[in-house]
Amino acid sequence: MRLPTLARTAAAVTVTAAAGATVTDASSRWYQRLRKPTWQPPPVAFPLAWTPLYALIAVAGARVLDRTSGTDRAAFTRAYGLNLALNFGWSALFFKAHRPTIALAEIAALNVSNLVLLRRAARADRVAGVALAPYAAWTLFATALNGTIVRLNTNR
Repeated sequence: MRLPTLARTAAAVTVTAAAGATVTDASSRWYQRLRKPTWQPPPVAFPLAWTPLYALIAVAGARVLDRTSGTDRAAFTRAYGLNLALNFGWSALFFKAHRPTIALAEIAALNVSNLVLLRRAARADRVAGVALAPYAAWTLFATALNGTIVRLNTNR
């Protein structure tokens, strides 16, 4: 993995994380009033989980980009960019737009994107594929959490 490639993927991931943070307000009155499942982690768990996940996304991306070329590299780059856009999109839909049901549909698309990205990464570099697995798992957990919040707050 080359440092310039890692710098580019780290920048892309950092922009995604920062953009998501600007639209996420877990202390908002709207969010505080939502019914949430008892198994929801405490607020501190989210930055503790996302920080290493974002680092793994950046490292995995750099490893794949440095091990691919031509159409494979271009396809991975598109999949990576789409994935980061979907990652941000969930936060915007859920927290900023206050649309948990639409966010649930969007996170389903993110899960598909994660699987595509993981598959492409694993084909190029086994370590990169393994590095993306926790991200895919966390997003599945977030999907269950989002779905439960939708269910608990329907017709409220």
